Amino acid sequence: MLHLAIIGSGPAGYYTAEAALKRWGEEVHVDIFDLQPVPFGLIRSGVAPDHQSIKGVAKRYDAVAQAPNVRFVGKVAVGRDISIAELQELYDAVVLATGAPSDRTLEIPGSDLGNVFGSAAFVGWYNGHPHFADLAPDFAGGHAVVIGNGNVALDIARILAKVPQEFEGADIVAHALDALRASKLTSVTILGRRGPHQIAMTPKELGELGSLERARPRVDPADLPPEAEDAALDPGMRKSIQHLRAFAADTPSDKPFTINFDFFAAPHALIGDDNGGGAVQAIEVERTALVDGRAGGTGEFYQVPADLVISAIGYRTNPIEGVPYDTAAGRFANEEGRILPGLYCVGWARRGPSGTIGTNRPDGFAIVDRIAEDFPAPGNKRGRAGFEALAAARGVDFVTFRDWRKIDEAEVARARDGAPREKFVAFDQMLAAAGKH
Repeated sequence: MLHLAIIGSGPAGYYTAEAALKRWGEEVHVDIFDLQPVPFGLIRSGVAPDHQSIKGVAKRYDAVAQAPNVRFVGKVAVGRDISIAELQELYDAVVLATGAPSDRTLEIPGSDLGNVFGSAAFVGWYNGHPHFADLAPDFAGGHAVVIGNGNVALDIARILAKVPQEFEGADIVAHALDALRASKLTSVTILGRRGPHQIAMTPKELGELGSLERARPRVDPADLPPEAEDAALDPGMRKSIQHLRAFAADTPSDKPFTINFDFFAAPHALIGDDNGGGAVQAIEVERTALVDGRAGGTGEFYQVPADLVISAIGYRTNPIEGVPYDTAAGRFANEEGRILPGLYCVGWARRGPSGTIGTNRPDGFAIVDRIAEDFPAPGNKRGRAGFEALAAARGVDFVTFRDWRKIDEAEVARARDGAPREKFVAFDQMLAAAGKH
């Protein structure tokens, strides 16, 4: 029997478990650990609440979780409740599928001003992540700035621009919906240090901006390269650029909210009040130019009003004691997923925050292939039984998938009209729903 521990219950974790079941069948026991009492990671707390079709992939993970030799072990903090070294003593292989849950730091002056947030925190806030439920962004000002040119920046801009009725069918949490309902924002500026041909935005997400009820996306035609240059792009990218060209050609409308794309714009400093304190009021931007595909400053500076700033410039994996870490890359140090003998990583924890949710499936199958190479014969570790004994000795009352079912049912039951669920935003609420007081 092979005993496999997977740390992280998001897409990378469940795809790895699926791959293990396909390879070893009943000859493997898989325990999927998570810090939270609820599974599915990024699907629950990272995917935009108005993208329910994407969240539907959780049904696939649910099927994996039903296997008798797969178990969800929630509310267990690796490094606090149990160490990596102890997991390696108990399991033949330990796979880190912890993702990249922390924001990359916005290293410019003024980044410590009030009402400045990283996208992981802000997205976590409107998705009900317990760590960010008390974020309390202030929407009393008129202008928001989102720094970044990827889909996360688009998600945030779209959420800020929507009116309440456009959240029909979404699982945005009540505290966020109430705050957005009272928002005084009238514009969002999306800053990108490079140009339209260098964006990491997909056609679907860009297209959604064109059909918002009260918001109009705007692109400066001067920022667009000659249309003939679009031919060198891949088909998906060409579709994205077509949306930007349509936004640039759009005639002015009476829609009261504007989403401005500001390309070739590098954030230089955040500006607060005259004393340098308090909340952010503006962002100083340097105009850039591309040289061999890289953005360089031109020495031309200007300011953009900014009562709220959200930095969507990327994510990093959280270090774990005893695990080699690549600080520059913001992920675990590894060679094709191998970290140390018996210790592996997968998904964003392996490659950094790149690719789609589906990219994690081949990644999970690849790491299982490597584990199979390293463990050609069954091991003699204690696995699940050993963890249960350790948890009992330490008083670690973990959450099972059966407990999650109770939480799930309670969230669905308390949903507002037109919403699939109302998430609990605190651990004690989740545990109470699971009957674990």
